[in-house]
Amino acid sequence: MLILFNKPFGVLCQFTDRSVPPRRTLAEFIREVNVYPAGRLDFDSEGLLLLTDDGALAHRLTDPRHKQTKTYLAQVEGEPTAAALDALRRGVLLNDGPTLPAEAEALDAAPDWLWPRDPPVRFRKSVPDRWIRLTIREGRNRQVRRMTAAVGLPTLRLIRTHVGEHALGDLAPGASRRIETLPRSSR
Repeated sequence: MLILFNKPFGVLCQFTDRSVPPRRTLAEFIREVNVYPAGRLDFDSEGLLLLTDDGALAHRLTDPRHKQTKTYLAQVEGEPTAAALDALRRGVLLNDGPTLPAEAEALDAAPDWLWPRDPPVRFRKSVPDRWIRLTIREGRNRQVRRMTAAVGLPTLRLIRTHVGEHALGDLAPGASRRIETLPRSSR
């Protein structure tokens, strides 16, 4: 089984939290038992999270050797210049080494289907913000945020829209869709 979940802002990608006070977790939204996230999204990131009860499927979705694409919408502080976008397309040097080249494009505006974030992203009259779409083929810790910062475009809001062939589609924040997968013995 595979579950597509639209993770809201401020939710941990785990089912329990020992913090005091406890933070919101997947247990608030996902009722299926014995499913686990195939990959992660930061507490302050939103969008598509895949969960499965199939370890082999989770491995195929997350192992860097399979180079599953992950597409994000990033609201960034500043104007994405041609040089910044080209740097993202070539790959940028992070403290843990160079990234693989990414697909990067500036968007004219936020997509019409995008929901408002709660709480809203801070607004500053003197500093413009814009949206970019990035597709990467690896998944290091906070990679997209570090990549945009490396080219002078700090990320204000980050939403994952695709993982490989799986798309967020019309899932509202906090909603999920279950997809039945082939039994393990049939693969």
